[in-house]
Amino acid sequence: MPVPAAVHVLVLGGTTEARRLAESLAGDRGVRVTTSLAGRVAAPRMPPGEVRVGGFGGPEGLAAWVREHDVDALVDATHPFAAAMSRNAAEAAALAHVPLLALRRPGWVAQDGDRWHSAGSLAEAAGLLPALGERVFLTTGRMGLAAFATAGLDALWFLVRSVDAPEPPCPARMEVLLDRGPFDLDGERELLRRHRIDVLVTKDSGGDATAPKLTAAREAGIPVVVVRRPPVPEGVPVARTPDEAARWVARLHASG
Repeated sequence: MPVPAAVHVLVLGGTTEARRLAESLAGDRGVRVTTSLAGRVAAPRMPPGEVRVGGFGGPEGLAAWVREHDVDALVDATHPFAAAMSRNAAEAAALAHVPLLALRRPGWVAQDGDRWHSAGSLAEAAGLLPALGERVFLTTGRMGLAAFATAGLDALWFLVRSVDAPEPPCPARMEVLLDRGPFDLDGERELLRRHRIDVLVTKDSGGDATAPKLTAAREAGIPVVVVRRPPVPEGVPVARTPDEAARWVARLHASG
């Protein structure tokens, strides 16, 4: 009897969850996994399986790549704030007539003692800062710093933590800390103390790798501006863990 072809899964990656999903799928002989990385990080952690780096040229380009490489299923495991890529994935899946799953880690939940201030965007977060503090720990990544480079914030000092060095425009008074998570609680406590941080800004990325900063801020009584994550495109099913996503792929394999 002929051996059935492996299910080809394209994982739009760049997150820990994407890498763990690729690790799980790479061990299945019935699955061929390709991970796509945007190429925005200089030295990404490479997942197992096949890897491609770079953009697709919008939803039409992604759909064309899916068809050309006989992709059977698409998993959007990009960062929870990669809204444009998620929209492109949804449109491309519809154009190429392949199933799509979004892999999204759960967001953070405020606990007793937290002083959280919700913001719908980086610009809204920036607008809240003058009333909250003067020394800002900015952990929203190197993209989008322009929102904090306005003249109205020139009196504030920013500690910006990112994997790669940010590019202008940047806040007028800024120190850059190049580092990659996971971060531990003791380290985050010391960082807040050493830099005399009195307000923290973060995106609701979820996960454990960068959550200790929230605990450190709670202990220190520091207000936290939390930027809400954008919604998953309408109609796209969501898996909360790599194991859930792997089971979704397994069901596709079984039904194929």
